[in-house]
Amino acid sequence: MKDLAPIVLFVYNRPEHTLKTIQALQKNILALESELFIYADEAKDSSKRESVDEVRKLICNITGFKKVKVVKQIRNVGLANSIISGVSEIVGIYGRVIVLEDDLVTSPYFLTYMNSALEFYSDKKDVWHISGWNYPIEVSGLPDTFLWRTMNCWGWSTWSDRWEHFEKNTDKLIESFSNDEIIEFNLNGYENFWSQILANKENKINTWAIYWYACIFKNRGLCLNPTTTYVNNIGLDGSGIHCGVSESYTNKLNSNLNVNFENSMIENVVALERIKSFYKLTRKTYFKRVVNKIARIIVKRNVIK
Repeated sequence: MKDLAPIVLFVYNRPEHTLKTIQALQKNILALESELFIYADEAKDSSKRESVDEVRKLICNITGFKKVKVVKQIRNVGLANSIISGVSEIVGIYGRVIVLEDDLVTSPYFLTYMNSALEFYSDKKDVWHISGWNYPIEVSGLPDTFLWRTMNCWGWSTWSDRWEHFEKNTDKLIESFSNDEIIEFNLNGYENFWSQILANKENKINTWAIYWYACIFKNRGLCLNPTTTYVNNIGLDGSGIHCGVSESYTNKLNSNLNVNFENSMIENVVALERIKSFYKLTRKTYFKRVVNKIARIIVKRNVIK
């Protein structure tokens, strides 16, 4: 294996999540050979001061890696801007990068999988993105990994010659998509990723990942997923900026050291259909919870009357 890709970790004001993320990363069998860059955003206001300082104190005493460099922002730049600039900086120097946020717990074999995939697909220009996370879908009949259209950002990696195409230009993006492309972008109606673009346009959110997905999609790129996840998101507890509370995305972590990668540069239709089914089931579960919550409120009001 060539020189290992640097790890870039983005943190802010969640010390407990950050600690778990770092502890899991330290247990990776390639951690001691890997360089870790940590970007710590500054507090947005006084209410975040204490928790931001706690995170900053934590990340200044990290061991277990080949090298650790901490970048403390002098002002609050926000997660989207921090990731865009941080990834651009490091991938521009090293040519490849592995990216994590402060609420991602990894398998001990996460770095092995990532570095192996980065090397395997380095010259296969159809592949733009390596995902470390996968949906909790039925895995029978699927290979160790599969290629498909959609980008997942819970632990990922890429190369400089792909990332250089990244652009966050909402108006330009909206104008470039046809109605048919929007449908395909949305997994043929099973999910509404396009709504994130519109929400950015209306300044309701400020995100980056949907633009990376759109960039890959417009360039007809493919994304690699492990069939069994190497990452779990522990931030779906209401503590994240754009994430609510959910247990639907958690799965048993992959303990497979040796992975076979997909050679055929086409989307895996079986995996795609299972992910569509996951979204369909998740949507039904969500609406059922909403209906039940409304019913409980009505009953409570009637009892009070």
